[in-house]
Parts: sequence; structure tokens; C-alpha cells
Amino acid sequence: MDQRPVFNVTASLTGQRWAWRGGIAPGDGALTGRADNELLHQLFRARGADAADFGRLAAPTLRDWLPDPAIFADMERAAERIADAVKAGEHIIIYGDYDVDGATSAAVMIRYLRNVGGKVGHYIPDRLLEGYGPSAEALVALKQAGADLVVTVDCGTQGFAALEAAQAAGLDVIVVDHHKAGTALPPAIALVNPNRLDEAPDAAAHGHLAAVGVAFLLCVALNRLLRARGAFANRDEPNLMELIDLVALGTVADVAALRGLNRAFVTQGLKVMGRRANIGIAALCDAARLSRAPQSRDLGFALGPRVNAGGRVGQADLGVRLLTTHDAGEAAQIAAELDRLNQERRAIEQAVTDAALGTALPSPGCTIVAGEGWHPGVIGIVASRLKEKMNRPAIVIAIGEDGIAKGSGRSITGVDLGAAVLAAKDMGLLVAGGGHAMAAGLTVAADGIAALDEFLNDRLAAAVSEATADRALSIDSAVAPRGLNAGLVDVLEAGGPYGQGWPAPRIAAGPFQIVDSRIVGENHLRLQLTGPDGGRIKAMAWRQGDTEYGAALMGARGRPVHVAGRVKRDEWTGGNAVELELDDAAFTD
Repeated sequence: MDQRPVFNVTASLTGQRWAWRGGIAPGDGALTGRADNELLHQLFRARGADAADFGRLAAPTLRDWLPDPAIFADMERAAERIADAVKAGEHIIIYGDYDVDGATSAAVMIRYLRNVGGKVGHYIPDRLLEGYGPSAEALVALKQAGADLVVTVDCGTQGFAALEAAQAAGLDVIVVDHHKAGTALPPAIALVNPNRLDEAPDAAAHGHLAAVGVAFLLCVALNRLLRARGAFANRDEPNLMELIDLVALGTVADVAALRGLNRAFVTQGLKVMGRRANIGIAALCDAARLSRAPQSRDLGFALGPRVNAGGRVGQADLGVRLLTTHDAGEAAQIAAELDRLNQERRAIEQAVTDAALGTALPSPGCTIVAGEGWHPGVIGIVASRLKEKMNRPAIVIAIGEDGIAKGSGRSITGVDLGAAVLAAKDMGLLVAGGGHAMAAGLTVAADGIAALDEFLNDRLAAAVSEATADRALSIDSAVAPRGLNAGLVDVLEAGGPYGQGWPAPRIAAGPFQIVDSRIVGENHLRLQLTGPDGGRIKAMAWRQGDTEYGAALMGARGRPVHVAGRVKRDEWTGGNAVELELDDAAFTD
């Protein structure tokens, strides 16, 4: 472990020391003799990868990473029941969550089942009226309307009462999910979830999958079974790769860790997405003014929020309809509506964010804020903002007029919020709750918020203390000013896709002098930097125009400074020009 600070920075403008990611400095490990391979392998090692996996990490394919779906509990049972339903012409309903993972999971199942002749529809609950997960009323109503089989996606693991009601009504239910499970499981024909506590180790190793990844694996299992039954003797076998763009979108938007199979899903999914075969995703790209082929970050910051907007402040099933339509006109119309709703969502979000930040207090384990009149559709995003501000898990709770409060939480790396919420539920502190390590949702009585606050802070304080003990900025490589160039960008991009669990490389460079600084757009700081070796680069510090950090940079013309951030091609100027998205800076005089 190399503990030497990068560029000797022990206290940057944000109060951090600069440390090699994972304690691994460039040059540690076996050398290959090629500079590009050296850096690429450095990125892999610093993210905990084994040298034996370097080859398949550099070019992730499904062939290298896809497991046999049969390793998952109940997978074959689920496939058999769905195959029987397709053959018998039964009415299948895909019951999805109202977020991007739910929409893409439902779309994967619907598009596949349509391709094999299934009679399939969808049901997406209203966030405000019905809340998260399957409800007893909805399932019974679906049975009465003629449904023979319901497949829940991205929900259902904690749906005990709803699935008991479905069972009593004679409705078969299959659960396809990825949220944390308890020791007890609700009644279902099959419950496919790599986060079941009774899952085998090789299957549990895939607990980082988003629900859409689990849904895709179910389609793989179903396709294999239908092939064995001769279902494709007189019809074309579906091309499962045509669904991978949906899997990539749901995986990134749900902030699933980009390790192992997820890396293959996103790498290959972006290739499919670039071909614009799914007219719904193509229309979404157009609505987001995305003219080039999408990149991993676009899925999380441009496309995902627009799909989410339907479930947050609009009509819950707009995302599923967009991602499953074959009508270009309908796709364009829905995408435009989602874009409009996303703008509305941003305005609502800003108001709730301002209110939440104004009431947030320091806490040892989890920052919890609650307010009356807050829109439940934006509290998850606000929780993300609060988490970033407070550097610890955050839960934002919207209190309803009926005294019932809906909460959404986001966590930091190393702190399992989903498990803590399940523990609170087991203690009787919640009406409902569940989630995974990085995100959770809950329902609590308004007069029980204080007890929940005390429980979660007591439970999470030690984990938060450990996760935040050493406030250091992780650096992957350090270069001279001229080293920030297009060649470096190309090598770094070869180590992608980047995201949760596989962070984008952070490069430190310098020394520079700031020759120009100004506020642009919505409170962003733009800098022009020049180095003694002739290197010049534009740097952007997003949302830092009114911070102490931003003020320090604005007043630093002529002073030697080292910078750290993400280097990428400058999309405005094109060609080989690059820019730096600034994370931190340090004066070195």
C-alpha cells in the first residue's frame, strides 16, 4: 500500500489529502512494457480486479460474464410456469415498479414475451396513490379482469400481504427482484432474487445486479426452455441481444455496481443503443438533445431522469409504454411528454432540496429530514443531494395529510442502508420498507419518525465512521499539464464503462496557473489553465460559483495550482480538444 500523498497534497481546497486509489500507485504490480496497458491495468488493480480478469475486463462480453441462469433459486420454476402460460395462451401481466429499473425490467419481459407469442400486458402502480410494490387491491383486481399470471419486476420481495391476497384469489405470481430479502419469503410460484438469504454462493455473487439484469437472465432461461420444447420450430427465435440496451439503461440508472456481469451488460448495451434499434430509446435520445451515441454517464444523467419523471410527477406507465412501442409517432409524443415532466420535476426538486438542506442537522449515522407538503416523487433525488452534502446516508420523508409518511434514502459506499431499513421494519418501526445497499424506501407513521431516526443513527454510526474516517480524494494517475490530452482520454475510456462500484478515473495534474476564471450557466465555474510545459486546458467546476472553494479558485490567478478531476473530450469544440471536470485543487506555492 502506497500512502504517499499525490503531488504531496495533504490538505486541498476541499480539505482532503490526495491518495492513490486503493493505495496502489502507478508501477505497482507486473509491468507490460506498454504505456497504455500500464495505465489500463493500473485502473483495474485499483478497483480490486484480479490480474486473471484483465483481459475480459478490457472488453466485457456476455460470453465471458453471463452465468447459467439455473444457478439462481426458483429460476427454472419461473421459466417453466411462464412457458406453460405462453403455450396455453394465458393472460400474463408484468407488474413493474415506477422507476427506470422497473420500467426497463417490464419492457424486457414484455418485448421478449411478445416475440414468443405471449399474451402480455403491464401494470405500473401510481407512486402517490398506491405506493411502491404490489398491492393486494391491484392484484385481486387484475385477477378479476382476467389475468392468469402476474410477474412482478423490481418489487415483490417484501410484498407479503399482497401476495397472500393474490394466492387467496387464485392468482399465480412470480417475483423477479433484487432488493434485500429477509429470512421469510412471501408466497409465490417462484421468487427469483440473487439477494435471497438462502441463495447459493455462486448466485449470491450476482447480488449487485439491477432487477433488469435479473429479468434478462429469466428471459435467457425461458428462451432455452422454449427452444428445448421445440417452440421455435415454426417461428424465429428471439435475438436476446436486442434487449441489452434496456438492460444497460436500467442498470446504470438504478446505480447498480458496474462490476462483473453488469459491465458486460452496459458495454454491449451501449453498442446496441448506438444503433437506435429501439425506437423508444431513440426518441428519448432525441428529446434529451443527444445527437451522438450515448455513453454510460448519459444513461444516468440524461435518459434515466426522463424515464423516471413519468413515475415521479406524471403518469406512471409512460416509461414502459415508450420502451415497448413500435410506433415512431407514439414514441416521439411520449418522449416529449417525459422531457416536459422532467423539467417540471427539476423545479419541484429544487424547492424540496432547499427546504431539506435548511432543516438538515449533523448526525452520526444517517441524516433524516421530514416535511409536510413535500412531493413524494422527488424525495429520492433530494436524498441523493443531501447524502452528497452531509457525506453520510440520508433519508428524506414526505409527510402526508393522513399522518402516513413516505421516505426515500440513499447511502454512501460501505454503508448498507437497505439492510438497516429492513432491520427497522423487523423492529416494528416501519409500516413498510426495503431496498438494497445504496438505496431504500420506507413508509412510517409521522409520529414514529423520531424513533426511526434514533434507531438508524445508532445502527449506522460505526459503519459511517469507518467509511468516512480517512477523508481522501482517490487519484488514479498523475501527469504533467501536457499529459492531459486526447491520447490519455482514449486509454481511460478503454477501462470503462464507469459508474457505481467502478468509479471514473480521477487524474491529478500540474502545476498550472489560472489565466482566466468566470461564472457560467447555472452557477458553474469555468477556468482556463496553462502549464510551464505549454499544456493548456479548460476546467469546469460544476455548481461551485458561490462556494468557498469556488471563491478561492476565482481569486487564485497567477498562483501555482495542481488540479484533480475527470478528463474528457471537449464536446463543444470537438476534435482532440479535452477538458477537465474539476473535483478538487491545491495551491502548491
